[in-house]
Amino acid sequence: MAGSPISFLRAGCARPRGAGPHTAYRYSLVAALVLLSGCSSLPRYVPDLVPSQRPIQVSGTHGLLSDARSKAILAGLERRGLATDIFERHLALEEAIAGYPLTTGNSVKLLQDGPATYEAMLSAIASARDHVNMETYILDDDAVGRRFAQALIDKQAQGVQVNLIHDSVGTLNTPPAFFERLEASGVRVLQFNPVNPLQARKVWELNQRDHRKLLIVDGSTAFLGGINISGVYSSSPLAHPTVPQEDALPWRDTDLQLQGPVVADLQKIFMGTWQSQNGGPLEARNYYPQQKPQGRQLVRVIGSSPDESYSRIYGTLISAIHHAQTSIRITNAYFVPDEQLLEALESAARKGVDVSLILPAQTDSWLVFHAGRVHYSRLLRAGVRIYERRGAILHSKTALIDGVWATVGSTNLDWRSFLHNYELNAVVLGADFGAQVQAMFDRDLQQSDRVTLEQWERRALGPRVKELFARLWEYWL
Repeated sequence: MAGSPISFLRAGCARPRGAGPHTAYRYSLVAALVLLSGCSSLPRYVPDLVPSQRPIQVSGTHGLLSDARSKAILAGLERRGLATDIFERHLALEEAIAGYPLTTGNSVKLLQDGPATYEAMLSAIASARDHVNMETYILDDDAVGRRFAQALIDKQAQGVQVNLIHDSVGTLNTPPAFFERLEASGVRVLQFNPVNPLQARKVWELNQRDHRKLLIVDGSTAFLGGINISGVYSSSPLAHPTVPQEDALPWRDTDLQLQGPVVADLQKIFMGTWQSQNGGPLEARNYYPQQKPQGRQLVRVIGSSPDESYSRIYGTLISAIHHAQTSIRITNAYFVPDEQLLEALESAARKGVDVSLILPAQTDSWLVFHAGRVHYSRLLRAGVRIYERRGAILHSKTALIDGVWATVGSTNLDWRSFLHNYELNAVVLGADFGAQVQAMFDRDLQQSDRVTLEQWERRALGPRVKELFARLWEYWL
């Protein structure tokens, strides 16, 4: 979350100018990144070639359900939704690449912006009786960060084991004393991929960052999405729809609160990150309690890692767009698409799918901002509708396909998220939750300005030059 003089080193987060962790970077670090990081490219996916004969499996509180029961659950969703290929064809690919099954019996609560999300998170921490596992990109030493730190310290003092993973770059401006205080209280603190190679616990990969935001309490309640722990979220654009000064703009973001069997999958992802960073053995706790049904939502978690041969989130998103029949609604903070994502959006619009994107009107990273705008003309000519969210710093990462396939998480639509970052999203199926995401999209739409092709092609020379320059850095954004 930061305004950065070298935005291509960001891990998809930003903060107000002068307040971000990236303001501490030095250009020598940039040189090291360019010299030491290898280049790769995004793989191409051909969704229709993925085998789909295998039945899609659904997991419940007691493990995998029978094929007949799984089929009945999906058929019920299909009957309550719109005409779409999502259930019949896309889920087969998602099943093959996601790494985790669909789980039923979950409750999912949509959380918008910092104040509401923080109150829900702190309330869950206060209720902890066994353990708290937290993973975040940014954890600031400000009023919000100190409030969370004190909540974690208090629970540790009560005998609740607290385990914390924080990204080294994301917390570059957070003083070491902040984490030393947590460690002194008994909290297990793990710095992800230290910037200092002498502190590395595995092969040093400066460009790989942990961009996930995840909180798990007692193995039964979890939070994930785009929201970091920072005072920039202290106000909400829902309460303040217009703010005159750009530096004072509220942040617009989205999170999920989940309960039910899906939390065990999120716990496995947290444990996997801890182990991959050689964090050492954790205190013995009841990390995987017996789950009880908490609702009726069908959810799948998808974690992506640069250590894998492809981004699971990227692959499933391309497939979902490919199989869309009626509508695509995407809200994203950092939009620097590759060729296949562009082709997928163009193709969907040209076959009559209503494709609408809400992107930032103001941003913390002008390189990312202008690199994304390079592609506006091409998308607009294909019939894609583009809107820019005003009155807020847009940091949300959500998508809704055909009103029934929704995803919320940490993943931006840029090369950094798909190639270099550890990311985490949840996919929620069903028209009921889809209607909530659509309503949220509509509220943002009311605070957005539409970009038309005629207007866009009349833009001044200055922005065009910035777009061409920004595109040179596309791979790093």
